[in-house]
Amino acid sequence: MPDLNLLVTLDVLLTEGSVVRAARRLQLSASAMSRALARLREATGDPLLVRAGRGLVPTPRALALRGRVRQVVDDAEAVLRPALKLDLASLSRTFSIRSTEGFVETFGPALLARIETEAPGVRLWFVPKLDKDSTALRDGVVDLETGVTSKSMGPEIRTQGLFRDRFVGIVRKGHALARGKVTPERYAGGAHILISRRGLEMAPVDHALEKLGLSRRCVVTVGGFSPAIVLAGESDMIATVPERHTQSLWRGLHCFALPVEVPQFTISLFWHPRLDADPAHQWLRSLVATVCRQGQP
Repeated sequence: MPDLNLLVTLDVLLTEGSVVRAARRLQLSASAMSRALARLREATGDPLLVRAGRGLVPTPRALALRGRVRQVVDDAEAVLRPALKLDLASLSRTFSIRSTEGFVETFGPALLARIETEAPGVRLWFVPKLDKDSTALRDGVVDLETGVTSKSMGPEIRTQGLFRDRFVGIVRKGHALARGKVTPERYAGGAHILISRRGLEMAPVDHALEKLGLSRRCVVTVGGFSPAIVLAGESDMIATVPERHTQSLWRGLHCFALPVEVPQFTISLFWHPRLDADPAHQWLRSLVATVCRQGQP
C-alpha cells in the first residue's frame, strides 16, 4: 500500500519549492523532510525538485503532478472535514475576488452592504485582473473571478453567468456626439481611445466598422476602462466601454449606443471545483450573482 501521507508532503513541497519551508510548514525537521523527498523520488521515479543556484526548481514531471496532487489532497480533506451548518453571523473569513476595473466601483458598494448585514465578519479582497489566465483560481490564490469566458481558461473551471453587457460610447457633456444622431461616419471620424492590455489590436467595434469601409482614428492606447473614461471626460476623445460593467465610472458623462452592430457578451463568475461544496463559498457566489442581476432589464 502506498503511504498517502506522502501526497500531503509532495503537495507542500511543490507549493513551497523549498525543503526548509516545507519542513517548517509541516512541523518536521529538515532531515525528516529530506528523507520524505527521497521516498517521493523513489516512488515516482523522478527527482521532482532539482537544485538551481541557491534554490530548487520543479521538474516537468513535478509540474504535471502539481494540479492533480493538489486536487487529491483537497478531496481528502473534504472527506475528513466535518459537515458544519453555515452560521453567517459568526463567519470570519476573507475572500479574494479577481476582477477588471469597473466591477468594484459598480457592484462593490451593494455587495459590501449585503455582507455587512448578513455576515459582518467577512472581508473581501479585490485583486486586479491583468490577464485571463486561470492559474490563480487553480492555485487557490483567489476564490472567485469575474469576466468573459476565454479559451485560455482551464476546462475544470466552474462558470456561472452574471449579466449580459454591451459596448457603448462615452464622451464628455458638450461633445459634438452628445447632440444629434450618431452615425457610423460621425462615430468613426472622431478621436478614439483604444483600450488594450497587449498593445495595438482591433476591438469588436473595429470589425463592425470595417464591414462598412470605415475605421477609427485611435490617438492613444490605455490598459483599462478607467483611464479611458477619465481621458474621455477631460477631452474631445471617445471611449468605447462595456455599459453595465463600468456604469459607475462614467456617471456625469454622456453615454450613447454604438451606431454599428456589435455582439453583446456575458460577464460570468468563475471558481475552482474544489470550492463547489464549501457552504461559505456557495453563499458568496449566490450573493455576487444577486447583486449583479439587480436592475437588469
